[in-house]
Amino acid sequence: MPAQRRVPRRRSSSKVGVVAPKHHGRSRERTKTDDSLRTERKKTDEARKANRASAERDADGVVDHARTVADAVLSAARLRADHESLRPAAAGAVVGERARADLAVRGERASADVTLRSDRKDQADALAALLVHERAVTDAYLLTERARSDDAVAHRDDFLGMVAHDVRNLLNGVVLSLELLRLGDKEPDPHVSDAASRIRRYVARMNRLVGDLVDVTSIDAGKLALTPMEGDAAALVVEAMETFRPAALETGVSLSAEVPDGPFLAEFDHDRMLQVLANLIANSIKFTSPGGQIVVRVEAARGMLRFCISDTGVGIPAPMLEAIFERFWQVGKNDRRGQGLGLYISKCIVEAHRGRIWAESKAGKGTQLYFTLPVPSALRRGSPGGGATRDKARPARRGKSRVDRRRRS
Repeated sequence: MPAQRRVPRRRSSSKVGVVAPKHHGRSRERTKTDDSLRTERKKTDEARKANRASAERDADGVVDHARTVADAVLSAARLRADHESLRPAAAGAVVGERARADLAVRGERASADVTLRSDRKDQADALAALLVHERAVTDAYLLTERARSDDAVAHRDDFLGMVAHDVRNLLNGVVLSLELLRLGDKEPDPHVSDAASRIRRYVARMNRLVGDLVDVTSIDAGKLALTPMEGDAAALVVEAMETFRPAALETGVSLSAEVPDGPFLAEFDHDRMLQVLANLIANSIKFTSPGGQIVVRVEAARGMLRFCISDTGVGIPAPMLEAIFERFWQVGKNDRRGQGLGLYISKCIVEAHRGRIWAESKAGKGTQLYFTLPVPSALRRGSPGGGATRDKARPARRGKSRVDRRRRS
């Protein structure tokens, strides 16, 4: 068994000081957890101080009221005593005695107030010290748990990397074997060709699934690889649309692109952004019924490029418009069309490019998936000239799908 990691004990107050190991990136979820814990501790301290101050004010009010009542009773008793006294000659001595008694009472009250304030301060200091100790223990436990979790995740990532590599090698062997079956002069039987086509589609789906799992692991580890280069976003849209045109035609969906004339230059990772478009287009195809339409657009908008994939599918309820970009999200409990990773990976890729992604939809009236890509000032050459040219889908026909080029080799 590996040796247990020693966790140093640290002084802590309301500030959370949990630090992730160097080999694992600091995830957004972990940052949110720390921020939430700091905020909660701050609110707890403020509420505790407010409650203590309120209790002390109430106690002081009770003491002041009791002293006022006591003073009133004493004053009334003295007045009665003065009226009943028949020896005026003794009045001076009585006044002097009363003054000395009042001075003694004031001294006792002042001493009691000092003692009370001291006791309150001691109690507040003791409570604050206890909170510091308890929070330090909590932070130490949290750090230990995170260290063990990071070690487990690191081992999982290494294992997943090896498995993914081996699985891809096996899938490549399957594809190579299929190609070898095609060698020769004799035309294969139709059922053999159909079976080979199905196997190719299954292999492509398995490759995409393996790629998605590897991408999610890289995102969690903060190691999502990007290589931004200057490119034409309009050509990227056309390439993505042409890649998915056969798949759309097979399902009876019209796929077209609206790209204004002229290049849309920006800096982006070509393969990753093609992966984003592929995920969004595939998602639209999946939820659009036969006879529906999907339109892919790109346009310049205030120093950035805005992409839109619009479909005439079933739509998304308003409360779920943000949830669709979370990992493993599905439309329903029984929905098995995908693993719920494509939109999550797309969101991470777009945000890594300093862009934004969102959805607009009404149930039963289609969905519009948007994302933006910033354009460096050096590449801003004004809006592309000319009107919009529509690249319409060809008449529906059945055919073989092109090889999915979303993934890196």
